[in-house]
Amino acid sequence: MKLSPSVRHGSALVGIAGTLLLAGCAAESSSAETTTETPAPQTSADAAPSATSTASAADSGSTYKDGTYTADGSYQTPETVEKITVALTVSQDTVTKVEVTGDPQASETKHYQSQFIGGIAAQVVGKKLDDISVSRVSGSSLTSKGFNQALATIRTEAKG
Repeated sequence: MKLSPSVRHGSALVGIAGTLLLAGCAAESSSAETTTETPAPQTSADAAPSATSTASAADSGSTYKDGTYTADGSYQTPETVEKITVALTVSQDTVTKVEVTGDPQASETKHYQSQFIGGIAAQVVGKKLDDISVSRVSGSSLTSKGFNQALATIRTEAKG
């Protein structure tokens, strides 16, 4: 069978095109390998600092000095601004004792402070100082704001 010159010429073009296509794939493959390898060192470099900082934090020991700390907190009621005094005893970053005292100005406040004072120990004793944040204790939500304010001051003092 004899092929016409146009068929032979077309076959040659297909052969050349196939060779170029394979050469292009090889170039892309090489490029893809380079791209794959480049992010890997960045990822491991990014992971290393967090592992190091976690280990450092774990080895640092206590965050707070042991002792008894006292601070005042205030909060707004519908009638007035009320104040409470919070005393926390901290040992190895854990609250071991809490005392809250108040001098309520309004009769309703006396009721809520009393409830708060009766229930606060169950909320904080035995817990890590950093894990404590109260929102409502024994039905009292406003007194909690004063407590959290005093707690923030105590954390600052205990780090000293």
